[in-house]
Amino acid sequence: MIAWLQDSGIKVGIIVILGLIGYIITRRVVPRFVKRAMVLRMKDKPDYAVAKRSKTISYVITNTLGAVIGIIVLFTILGQVGVNIGPALASLGILGLAVSFGAQSLIKDFINGIFILLEDQYGLGDVVRVGGISGLVEEVNLRHTVLRDLDGIVHFIPNSEIGIASNFTKEYSRVNMNVSVAYGEDLDRVIEVINGLCSQMFEEAYWKEKIIKAPQVLRVDALGGSGIDIKIIGDTLPLAQWEVMGELRKRIKKEFDRQGIEIPWPHTKVYFGNPLPKG
Repeated sequence: MIAWLQDSGIKVGIIVILGLIGYIITRRVVPRFVKRAMVLRMKDKPDYAVAKRSKTISYVITNTLGAVIGIIVLFTILGQVGVNIGPALASLGILGLAVSFGAQSLIKDFINGIFILLEDQYGLGDVVRVGGISGLVEEVNLRHTVLRDLDGIVHFIPNSEIGIASNFTKEYSRVNMNVSVAYGEDLDRVIEVINGLCSQMFEEAYWKEKIIKAPQVLRVDALGGSGIDIKIIGDTLPLAQWEVMGELRKRIKKEFDRQGIEIPWPHTKVYFGNPLPKG
């Protein structure tokens, strides 16, 4: 036992240490290399888009190389302790071939995962809808995509099941909201009030960092059953659109109340056999 420790034990320890060093170097070098490559490739993209893309690619490459290093260390150790790894490798190849015939979905996962990364469909930190599920991307690799929805539920979605991917936060996000006013209101006045609030909000330091293009009234969107819908659109940084819309709704409600502009609600008029009013 002592002889083994002096001979093979020391070699095994060295192999493990080298493997750990290789993994640590991988974690340090890969993100820097990927970031430099992305900066050169995405010159016309904003810094936050470059950072998000770099983080996603670095995450996948680091994990993949980590798995490769682990396998190399394992087989090297087996060779040092006297295990003939030749038959083991042959068996592993045969097993892999057999598994490939029965695991076509796994192959599809990897192929689709490669295209997701190459085409930059989405990355870590994006809000997306894939496989009919919406949520924040917490993990993406060649095997699956992990989403966390607003209820905090984590969804593991195999990449092979992702046919259509909708990214709500790619490069920028959009304010897209409707405000309803009563039919008796002066629309020109209402639009002026809304645009004034949007411009005022855009000039504030906190919101100016989140808003790319100030929200403005786009059009009268619909003549509804109880009110007139006015559409407002604008561009924000990724993930900021919901915060901006929430603040804008609050300001519009307060200003409408102050100026006496009515926000309608569903109501029904009932007549009990009396003649309908004319006009």
